[in-house]
Amino acid sequence: TGPMSLECSGNLLRITLSAEYFEDKYLSVFVVDQSGTAWELDEAMAAQCGYTVTYTTWSSIEFRASALSCHSHLEKGVFTVTIQIKASHTPDMSNATTHLKSASCHYGPWSPRELICESNYMEVSVRREVPQTIKDFVQDEPEDWTLVFPQAKAEEASLWQIVFHQPEEKRALLVSNAWSAGYGLNTTDSRVVLRVPYTAAQVQLVEDQGFTFSVLRSSAFYKYQWVILVLDTAVACPVDGVNYKNKTITWTVPKYIPPLSAGVTSYKDVLVEAGVDLRKLSAKEMASRKYVLLNELKAITMKIPIGAEGGYYKTSVNNGQLGLKYTINLFLEHQWEDNKWRLTKHTIIKEIETPFEQAEVAITNNLNLSARLMNITVGTFLPDAELVNLTIEGVAVAVAEAVQHGYLIHRTRYANGSKAYVIEVPLDAPSVKKEYLREDMRAYTLNVTLTFITYPSSETFVIPVIALSAVKDAVLPNARGFCDGRNLHLIITHGNVDQNWLPFISDWHLTQEAAQKYNYILRDNGTHLAISVPFLSPHVSYEGFHTSAIKASFYLTLKDGITLAQRRDFSVSCVFSPSELIQCLPNGTVIITAIKLVGGEDLDTALLVLRDRQCKPSLVTEKTATFRFNVNTCGTSRKFNSTTMTYENEVLYFRPGSDTPIYQLRFLCSYAVKQTDDVPYESKKNPPPSIKPGLGCLALSLKLFKEKSYSEPYQESEYPVVKYLREALYFEVELLRPKDARLDLNLDDCWATNSQSQDSLPQWHILTHGCEKNKDSYRTVFHKVNYSLRVKFPQHLKRFEVRMFTFVQDTSLLQE
Repeated sequence: TGPMSLECSGNLLRITLSAEYFEDKYLSVFVVDQSGTAWELDEAMAAQCGYTVTYTTWSSIEFRASALSCHSHLEKGVFTVTIQIKASHTPDMSNATTHLKSASCHYGPWSPRELICESNYMEVSVRREVPQTIKDFVQDEPEDWTLVFPQAKAEEASLWQIVFHQPEEKRALLVSNAWSAGYGLNTTDSRVVLRVPYTAAQVQLVEDQGFTFSVLRSSAFYKYQWVILVLDTAVACPVDGVNYKNKTITWTVPKYIPPLSAGVTSYKDVLVEAGVDLRKLSAKEMASRKYVLLNELKAITMKIPIGAEGGYYKTSVNNGQLGLKYTINLFLEHQWEDNKWRLTKHTIIKEIETPFEQAEVAITNNLNLSARLMNITVGTFLPDAELVNLTIEGVAVAVAEAVQHGYLIHRTRYANGSKAYVIEVPLDAPSVKKEYLREDMRAYTLNVTLTFITYPSSETFVIPVIALSAVKDAVLPNARGFCDGRNLHLIITHGNVDQNWLPFISDWHLTQEAAQKYNYILRDNGTHLAISVPFLSPHVSYEGFHTSAIKASFYLTLKDGITLAQRRDFSVSCVFSPSELIQCLPNGTVIITAIKLVGGEDLDTALLVLRDRQCKPSLVTEKTATFRFNVNTCGTSRKFNSTTMTYENEVLYFRPGSDTPIYQLRFLCSYAVKQTDDVPYESKKNPPPSIKPGLGCLALSLKLFKEKSYSEPYQESEYPVVKYLREALYFEVELLRPKDARLDLNLDDCWATNSQSQDSLPQWHILTHGCEKNKDSYRTVFHKVNYSLRVKFPQHLKRFEVRMFTFVQDTSLLQE
């Protein structure tokens, strides 16, 4: 009862510390001797003095003591052990509470030889055979003992030394030296005790009958009056014999252990008993637990189903993976008679732990739609695993601080001691990712990593939690469109799903910079996205509408900003009068813009002409061709009536080799015959035109392209470019700055060298004074530059083609 409970089991005492009482506390364990002095227990002292401290079921702590431990008080068949526990909430043990527990156990009668195989030490105690006193013998000089054997004490009976028997030598140690080496030696009124840690220097690992034993062969010397007594204090403990098969633990212990049977000629089994946690089990209890105990001719075997009552599962971590191990603390007591020792009692305590078995963690997502909460249950976990922090968007957050991020964490305990963790997160928490699925559905994704720690091993493992909930709460963006005199307008009202959607015109991302390039207007105030494009724009499509109108349409697509998946399509269409395409200037100049209609995608606007096919467009785009000419040219016809003069021409498109146009746009310009305008006039003598030299900064680029289409240049990472002789090289020179439409780029000289230095020799001229070199077998070929989305000012570019060559001297190649 209380924080500590005790149990006696033969020559061992067991004290269990309550897991609930000492949970989350730092502990120090002391043993108290008969004078009241408390000795703090560490691993070395525990093994030397006959104590074992171990963790049992989950966080419970168990203290075991031998009846012959260093600080026990043995009197009249009763041994008493007193321990002191200090518990504190801090590692420095400040403000510690002290708990004292004194326990007494009856034990007897003692066998002539008793052996204990504990988890951290081996112990042998043998009865001390005291000879009868020699009649009428008088020791005249009590100190004569010290003259003969200076190491021996002058008392009537005392332990003197111990001799270790090794295969290659025998080594003798005085008792004081043996204590310093970690051995525990002691005597009582009737017994000599030797205790040895498994790690002691003189301990040997011996294989016999297919089993491995930890063995110490030794003899203890003590004197009684004038008699030297030698006792066999050999001890041996099995260290293996466990295997796991078919979900069953099999533990086998040989009956005949050679170091313990030296000199034995007769042998008889007396008793075999077994149990769990130092408690012996009857045959009925073993059967109810499905244990099997076999006492065979040469061995004793126990079979325990993994997971059976008496053991427990504990959390284990292997390479960061969560798993389980089943642990059970078996003990076996074997008594036998032989002709040397009469009765031997051998007690073996065996803590068995099964191999690591990976465990799966169940994650359940229960959506509370009315409260807009994701309710996620993670687990179950064993009591020895504890959640310590969460990683939210890459930041580790302690469990106590998770509420600041919108996370509520509850721990649910079950009747068998296991537990689960329930995490509640609002759907609108910043760390919950929202993603549009389809129609009115949105996906809410929680991605959080849970970090756990195991007690008492302090191993850590993580559980990634990815929970997805689909909710019908999507509000899609909608749009309205309208047109004014010369522009198309599209206004999109944002919904709750398009925060990361991007506007695209076909596959072209419409950014603010891209919009400015084409004189589009793009504005976004957070609630609305507004786009305005002129009627004559590269991204407006045109089609005939009845016979006297043109339908202009602008299409916009919203795409996912990450996957670029198409989300929503919008468009605005307006009907324009063809008069929007023509300007009839008072001075007789006509400006007409011909447009490519839907269905005429293969029409090359650069090949459009007027009636006089020598009249070609002055400005060409992918969809338009603009002509500027005087009404008295280009095959323009005219008609008169009483009030107006009408000029008529046509924009035509002919397929190569055909005289029948496949595209025809007739247009008229009418002027009033009688119209008077007052025009101010002042005569000035204009100076002759001239070009003034000036200074400025020009930015130029020279690029090598892969094909004649000049669509894809070689990137820096692709150099050096490997080409075969006479293979075409496509060069482009561009005036990057300034962007002034009044400037024309003309090439003067262009030459090739055999190195990266432009002044190195030899040199070969490709262009001279702007012309191809006549002496070349393969002349340089200039390519026309047309207006395109990439080329806003064709006059700022020059393109030419050169055949691949190499420098030679005589018949040898010249290389850098």
